[in-house]
Amino acid sequence: MDNCIFCKIAAGQIPTTPVYEDDDMIAFNDINPAAPVHVLIVPKQHIPTLADCTPNHTALLGKMMLLAPRLAEQLGCGYQADGTGRGSGGFKTQFNTGPDGGQEVYHLHLHVMGGPRPWRGQR
Repeated sequence: MDNCIFCKIAAGQIPTTPVYEDDDMIAFNDINPAAPVHVLIVPKQHIPTLADCTPNHTALLGKMMLLAPRLAEQLGCGYQADGTGRGSGGFKTQFNTGPDGGQEVYHLHLHVMGGPRPWRGQR
């Protein structure tokens, strides 16, 4: 899409420092972070919202979700299991969909947020 900021970032037209990139997606720090660690996982294919996904997007969505814990670990907020189901550390993943869902950029993206708990009450 011509006016989509995430399409421009994925195409290298707007500079960013990726924390991850492959043929299908790019991940980078959010410019307005809601937590000490806040990255966005953005597919390079333009898909406006999660509601626009079809069964054809299953592999892409799965790849995004599997990347989230790897990035959280890499950035220092991974979850360490302790056998009780409680563990320590952790992170939040979030898709915002539509205006009432808080979506600001209409290009599918997954928020990965974590770090020390002062941000805990934010949604």
